[in-house]
Amino acid sequence: MGLYLRHPLSLEHDTGAHPENAQRIRAIEARLEHDDWRGLEVVEARAATREQLERVHDPAHLDAIEAFCAAGGGMIDMDTVAGARSHDAALRAAGAATGAVERLMSGEQRFAFCGLRPPGHHAERSRAMGFCLFNNIATGVAHAVAACGAERAMIVDWDVHHGNGTQDVFYESAEVLFVSIHQSPLYPGTGEESETGAGPGLGHTVNLPVPPGAGADEFLSLVQTVVLPLGRQFAPDLLAISAGYDAHRDDPLAQCLLDATSYAEMAATLRDLAAELEIGVLVCLEGGYAIDALAESVSATIAAFGDSTLVPRTASPDPAAGHRERLAERWALA
Repeated sequence: MGLYLRHPLSLEHDTGAHPENAQRIRAIEARLEHDDWRGLEVVEARAATREQLERVHDPAHLDAIEAFCAAGGGMIDMDTVAGARSHDAALRAAGAATGAVERLMSGEQRFAFCGLRPPGHHAERSRAMGFCLFNNIATGVAHAVAACGAERAMIVDWDVHHGNGTQDVFYESAEVLFVSIHQSPLYPGTGEESETGAGPGLGHTVNLPVPPGAGADEFLSLVQTVVLPLGRQFAPDLLAISAGYDAHRDDPLAQCLLDATSYAEMAATLRDLAAELEIGVLVCLEGGYAIDALAESVSATIAAFGDSTLVPRTASPDPAAGHRERLAERWALA
């Protein structure tokens, strides 16, 4: 059994006629309710504390978002909208991750899915962007390292857009291994192979861009022949997944070709890695804008983590060969 974290304030983050809207949460929760929540314990998320948020965000950024929303909100940039209740919703989205981490790191649970909005992986230390106000997964992972006993954590970001904010937060950290599979070229224009970290974090940022039209073969090959051996070598105390579903073939904002089965196979591969390492898995919802595909893919992901009999197919190593060769100098990938 695992956790599903939610909060009604996710529905009050009012973005108007925008692809990232409250209907995403309604569709996910309707599907999961139909599926009896896949056996998960449903928990109401608490708000993140100022201390937790300041581990990943500048105080001035936190103050600016709070003041902007208190004044009624509006357009932060050409992509990012906030309303009067958006600050409160963002506190719950980040707080879901920290609350889940506490239960995962205590050994009480092995799996937690945070199904809240706004999403977070584009939010940088001092900037809201890409539909994101605060960086939820970064807040959770930083809390694991600072307060819950984790010496190392691994983040796998399979959203079709590069998680520039998460990369920004941990770019100089040796405690967090950040691995991103994303379409390139695509918003936000970051995530080049050459972006590998700096200072103590050199080598701990691993970007795995794929071209438009990439499908299950490419994504699963990367997860099984790059992400899996990286995880075994790094041996994290927590595995965190930025779970965007906008690489789905039906999504309007990108051109990749995954389906719900693809997400289940990636999830099952990472489930087996976590079981091998005897660690918990934190999953934070990111993108996904084809509503029916999003709901089906979230349900398939959760089902894979809850069913050890679901065995992913073995992907060909060929699509990931170039990335393995590039990483061979620092990471001995078989």
